[in-house]
Amino acid sequence: AICRAELCVMANKGPSYGLSREVQSKIDKKYDPELEERLVEWIVAQCGPSVGRPQPGKQGFQTWLKDGCVLCELINSLHRDAKPVKKIQNSSMAFKQMEQISQFLTAAEKYGVTKSDVFQTVDLWEGKDLAAVQMTLMALGSLAVTKTDGCYRGDPKWFHRKAQENKRDFTEDQLKEGQSIIGLQMGTNKGASQAGMTGYGRPRQIIN
Repeated sequence: AICRAELCVMANKGPSYGLSREVQSKIDKKYDPELEERLVEWIVAQCGPSVGRPQPGKQGFQTWLKDGCVLCELINSLHRDAKPVKKIQNSSMAFKQMEQISQFLTAAEKYGVTKSDVFQTVDLWEGKDLAAVQMTLMALGSLAVTKTDGCYRGDPKWFHRKAQENKRDFTEDQLKEGQSIIGLQMGTNKGASQAGMTGYGRPRQIIN
């Protein structure tokens, strides 16, 4: 006999599996084949022909990046001196591949990619969300093309330059002048009187 708890589990398995397939399908739709081409071109230009090229398509893209070697080569190529990943190793062992992906992600964050733009290791290794992998690489490319350290290789038009802070030092007189302009634009209350104004909550007097 099947107990009630087991029936509940069996009943819940179907819908949750169906839902996860639906979610996965939506994630798959976010994956951009055109973006894949651009990212492949950049990575090869940035790292050199030694990284090879993937088979076209999502599966090929995942296989190419899955062991973490190409990603680690990529992040190292964006540093002139101290390379963030000291040892890049070809390995068929899952834990070693995931460790290298994790090293890339840590280095990407230190490079300036915001945490919300960084994919999770399983997104790539298990193919959970390759659109997120594309997003991380796009954010990395945008940072690389914006920096002026000369490490970026490839067509600058492949990525949008990130807006950089434009810090300026103003004198005290310039600041005062700016404040007075703002005051004129907003309308000043200097010299204004409260004559004719009613207090809050008081009825206005109308005289015929």
